[in-house]
Amino acid sequence: LATMKLSLFTICLSVLASGSAAFTHIASPLVNSKAAAFIGSSKLHEAESDAEEASETEFRGAQAISALTADVKTTFTLEDIAKVLPHRYPFLLVDKVVEYEMGKRAVGVKSVTLNEPHFTGHFPDRPIMPGVLQVEALAQLAGIICLQMEGAKPGAVFFFAGADGVKWKKPVVPGDTLVMEVEITKWNARFGIAKATGKAYTDGDLAVVVDTMTFALAK
Repeated sequence: LATMKLSLFTICLSVLASGSAAFTHIASPLVNSKAAAFIGSSKLHEAESDAEEASETEFRGAQAISALTADVKTTFTLEDIAKVLPHRYPFLLVDKVVEYEMGKRAVGVKSVTLNEPHFTGHFPDRPIMPGVLQVEALAQLAGIICLQMEGAKPGAVFFFAGADGVKWKKPVVPGDTLVMEVEITKWNARFGIAKATGKAYTDGDLAVVVDTMTFALAK
């Protein structure tokens, strides 16, 4: 009797073992198939990402990049500006004017280069255009407008009398193109007093903004 029970127990174990092996044998291809599908999907996603990245970093060349500003026309050249402003190198900080509304507003451009003397000390290991010179550049652009208004004359000395609400948003460094915009908000021809607002951008991002600039025409 004991021998019979042992035999039955052995048979049960054999059946269970063979059933487990059969289940594993059946399930294994399903698992492998799903894993292969997942790996294939991941590789496809990686390939698509690589293609998108390659498309985004496509080499355009100098002509295509230069053509980005083809529609921007120069209104006042550097020589024209020198006939209006009394400033000269190294303190003339407007290279050209590309938009101009007489007596009202203008857009000017300052190309920032490492050759400018202030970068020698500001700072030797990390050159940054001083914030006060950014505001001065805006003031000079305002001067180009004001010195061509009634009661003033080109070449006159225009004093910077005050600045309020100045905020710097990002560093301006060599290689940047500082695109500036000023608007004259008040002009008193009798006393030679002007007020203006200004802002400037690099690569489309706001670099500096001035709520109010005040100027006084030298008498």
